[in-house]
Amino acid sequence: MSTGRALWRRLPPWAVDAGLVVLAALDAWINLVGEGTPVMWACAVVGSAGLLLRRRFPLAVFLLTLPMTLFMDVAVAPIAALYTLATATRNRPMLAGCALLNAAAGTLAWPSSDAFVGDRTWTLVQFVYTLATAVAPVLFGQLVQARHDVARQLVEVEEAREHERTLYAQTVLARERAQLAREMHDVVSHQVSLIAVQAGALQVAAKDPDAREAARTIRTLSANTLDELRHMVTLLRASGGKETELVPQPTLADLQQLVANSGIETTLTGRLLADISTTAQRTVYRTVQEALTNVRKHAPGARADVRLWHDAHHFGVTVTNTAPTRPSVALPSARHGLIGLKERAELLDGTLTAEPTPEGGYKIELRAPTRSD
Repeated sequence: MSTGRALWRRLPPWAVDAGLVVLAALDAWINLVGEGTPVMWACAVVGSAGLLLRRRFPLAVFLLTLPMTLFMDVAVAPIAALYTLATATRNRPMLAGCALLNAAAGTLAWPSSDAFVGDRTWTLVQFVYTLATAVAPVLFGQLVQARHDVARQLVEVEEAREHERTLYAQTVLARERAQLAREMHDVVSHQVSLIAVQAGALQVAAKDPDAREAARTIRTLSANTLDELRHMVTLLRASGGKETELVPQPTLADLQQLVANSGIETTLTGRLLADISTTAQRTVYRTVQEALTNVRKHAPGARADVRLWHDAHHFGVTVTNTAPTRPSVALPSARHGLIGLKERAELLDGTLTAEPTPEGGYKIELRAPTRSD
């Protein structure tokens, strides 16, 4: 956009109308000075001042300018009135009639008998010239009206396209979520159910108390996993994806149950501030969950220590495990657990460190500032 157009659009409408009134009055004064009658001056004042109301009453203002056009050779007031009328209406026969009326008023002399004295050919030429002058603002006003219509239609088309893109994205997302839900239900749920059944059979048949306890723990963990899996499948199949649909989510109150069902000799010590955010509580829970999962997978027979802590500026959790006492079994892993925990920590403006200990164990620590809560 050019600088001139930008400045023009910044002008308030009343300032533009006031400027037109001044120009119309100056145009009339040039024509009337020295030879104007009181009636002519009154018509000039009414026609010029009427431009202040051209936006609200365009047709009435145009009619007020006709006496000016009849008495004197003015251009500003009738052209401004015709242009405003052309931008405000879609009645083209009325616009044509107004242009003819303005051309007739500009051609006729006052008194009207003088218009037919002399060369009538010149009178016809003057009428055609005046008509062309009146048609110009009408055409320009219709062009501006069409431009506004096109701009409005372009906005509507863009809004429709944006809405269509949003609907398409939601459709694709729903389809992907449904497919993922089916895969999770058909594959993961089936395998975990088999684990739970086999663990239950082992719990009944085993004679060793330790074996029965291990089978009970496996069965309990499998049942909890199935519950979480069903909840996740329900979320994936749900449409809309509102944040409130993601509840309930684990909090610090669920840590004790997580530790008890971990199947690992684990101690839970310390505490966190009671007013930390739900997001922070969920991050702490997932950190402990992932750490205990890694102990079960990679450090069989190890003990774990979960310590919650906070000070004046930070809070966090530290999970430390001892060295494994039995050889680990190779299990499938996407190796995304720690990456996901680091991303969760970054959402809290915190950090996550994972490193081996000198004793042969491993330590995972989440550290986040309290100001994020």
